Amino acid sequence: MEIQVSVDELSRALYRAQGIVEKKSTMPILASVLLSAKKTQEGGRLTASAYDLEIGVSGTHPCEILHEGAVAIKHKELYDIVRALPAPTVVIAKQANNRVKLTCGSAEFTIVGAPAEEFPQLPQADKVSLLAIEPAVLAEMIEKTQYAISTDETRYNLTGVYCEAGTEGQGLRFVATDGHRLALSEKKLAGDFKLKRGVIIPRKGLLELRRLLGEEGAAQCQLGFTDTSCVFQRGDLQMVMRLIDATFPDYQQVIPKEAERSVSLKREGLLETLRRVSLLSIDKSSAVRCELSKGQLRLSSQNPDFGEAKEDLTVAYDGEAMKIGFNARYLIDVLGALDTEQVMLELCDELSPGVVRPVGEEKFVGVIMPMRI
Repeated sequence: MEIQVSVDELSRALYRAQGIVEKKSTMPILASVLLSAKKTQEGGRLTASAYDLEIGVSGTHPCEILHEGAVAIKHKELYDIVRALPAPTVVIAKQANNRVKLTCGSAEFTIVGAPAEEFPQLPQADKVSLLAIEPAVLAEMIEKTQYAISTDETRYNLTGVYCEAGTEGQGLRFVATDGHRLALSEKKLAGDFKLKRGVIIPRKGLLELRRLLGEEGAAQCQLGFTDTSCVFQRGDLQMVMRLIDATFPDYQQVIPKEAERSVSLKREGLLETLRRVSLLSIDKSSAVRCELSKGQLRLSSQNPDFGEAKEDLTVAYDGEAMKIGFNARYLIDVLGALDTEQVMLELCDELSPGVVRPVGEEKFVGVIMPMRI
């Protein structure tokens, strides 16, 4: 294998693989990226692939091919070298014993590679039915639910986002919960994913997908599902994620059907107040007391080692007074994921979950379990 490729293009290929290559795996080859060069009708194409046995990403990039071939190279070492190269193009040549020589301007590196045959084969998703979706829409759905995904590996069924068809089978709905809070985001789409049942997309794959969606000039993408995988495709980039084989809990039971008290607030004002008041809350629980009365919402916290804090917000409310406690970090997370000017805070009693809804956007629900304080 011998190719000449743009340093920027190679750097982009390695950036895409960065979060997927396994650095601490018992299989050393998973810390490598597979580079494969092949001549096509469109010209020379370099395919860069990374795979951790759960998530695979593969992208093709233009290059000038002198000799076709493939080799696996340690990702970190290669990426560090590529980011430091002094010229706009680099020549990559595979030598005897899978050593790889990189020549760029006056700089020359020779690094140890591995046979391409040792790299595990990426899952094939050629027959999956893909549906077009705007990158911004998919990115928004991820941002509005990712904070509620559980990081507790013992609760395997909660370590991803539950994905199912939206209302009346239209569009797409994402749901995430860690047992203390829940986030639901739904979007109408021009098409139907034909999901027979809900599936769970793993957290790592979802976060890597969000990173790829953030690339500049991202064109319209496609998403699809098989019985065991989620497939994302955009141009010459493809990502395949193995779905979590588990049963997601009945999240509908957690969402209160009706609220006895509803308060409309400025999202930014509530967010900044929570950040200030929570500075003196107890670290682990981040407990904040919410006291709702006519025309006022008082937020307060106290810590026996430091002191106490309180701040009042003027609200349009004329109902009965109540007190309820929440984890301030959970409220901050949900408010930070939204972008509307106003939010609706819905409360029933001190033992029932609180609900946050963005005013003017019906298809999002944030649910937070109360705390005893």
